[in-house]
Amino acid sequence: MSDSGVFVSRSFSLYWRADAVSTLGTYVTLFALQALVLLTLDGTASDVGWLNASRWLPYLVFGLVVGALVDGRRRLPLMIGTDLVQAVLLLIVPLLWWLDALSLGALLVIVFAYGSAAVVNMAATMSFLPRLVEPAQLQPAHARVDGADAVGSMAGPALGGLLVSTIGAPLAVLVDSLTYLYSAITLRRIKVDEPPTRTGVTARGLLADIVEGVRWAYGRSGLRTLAIATHGWFVGHAIVGVVLAPYAFLTLDLTAFQFGLVGAIGGVGAVVGTTITTAVGRRLGTGRTIILCHSIITCGVVAMVLAGEPTSRAAAIALLMLGQGLYGLAMGMSNSHEMSYRQLVTPDELQARTNTTLRSINRAVIVVVAPIAGVLADAIGIRPMLVVAAVVFALVASGLASTSFRAVRAPA
Repeated sequence: MSDSGVFVSRSFSLYWRADAVSTLGTYVTLFALQALVLLTLDGTASDVGWLNASRWLPYLVFGLVVGALVDGRRRLPLMIGTDLVQAVLLLIVPLLWWLDALSLGALLVIVFAYGSAAVVNMAATMSFLPRLVEPAQLQPAHARVDGADAVGSMAGPALGGLLVSTIGAPLAVLVDSLTYLYSAITLRRIKVDEPPTRTGVTARGLLADIVEGVRWAYGRSGLRTLAIATHGWFVGHAIVGVVLAPYAFLTLDLTAFQFGLVGAIGGVGAVVGTTITTAVGRRLGTGRTIILCHSIITCGVVAMVLAGEPTSRAAAIALLMLGQGLYGLAMGMSNSHEMSYRQLVTPDELQARTNTTLRSINRAVIVVVAPIAGVLADAIGIRPMLVVAAVVFALVASGLASTSFRAVRAPA
């Protein structure tokens, strides 16, 4: 790209580098926390459900308020501060384990606090990107960020599986703590002019800001159809997030290293998805690209279900890898189009509120669905819940395809 291009911007390069490193650590931790519950604390699918719910509960509790507050503040200092908070919180997990005081209850409290800092970090990070790049470069910028995420999703589970197998799940969490520290140090080097912090905010004014953000997200912005479909998508995603690890460890009897390799294949799919997503979007348009991704993810979950058929260990692992690969491919392709479309139709003063409003509802879906999915998986079986997830994804894809959203193209 030219000298004005996003990929040669020093500020964007620092932003991308900080995000890439912390994302890798996050994928290690997501793997390690589930392994910690199932292997160290002898937990069940229900316990994994509560773990996932605790991680996303802060979005439900604080999300709308955080979005309104972040829109009135400089975003870079918030990103740096919350990175440091997350680093400290993650250090507590191995410390409690070393003191022989780690329990599921304590872990849920730490994860809730970690998720609370993540809400603020997400609101600031996502709404900061449009201040770094030109509107025409927003989708390629998101695609590059997604590319780093995809590499993290590929390397993170494999690294997590290796670390869990060698040093144990509690110490594996230390890796993510260090990556957040690196992210904070890197972000401090960004030089950008941001609007001054808004002063004189009252409770009534804050409530009005929240209402304005909700009205924009589901009203005149034109985002309602995609938003509702995405909420439905998160129902299926919440189910998969709860049952996949128990499916691998308890049903298919995979080792931590084998499950890590399965997750790495999902990352490979995501890398491919982020590589081709801009070209696919130009050819098909935003709407059709997102619908295609939801169809691919449906096929991925069906492959995961088939892995549980009576067959050899190698065949089961191969099918699970295929499912994860398709799942990653779809997520790698879809996210940049959804995010750039949302941000291109949203003015700067509503960016944090719009992003956080929609993400809060999405995460609220996980908070509600994850524990239910865990309980049902323990009661009726893990594979039937994967079938339910596949049906949900299929309904989302067909529902979007039946609306005018299929013809949507992101504004230039």
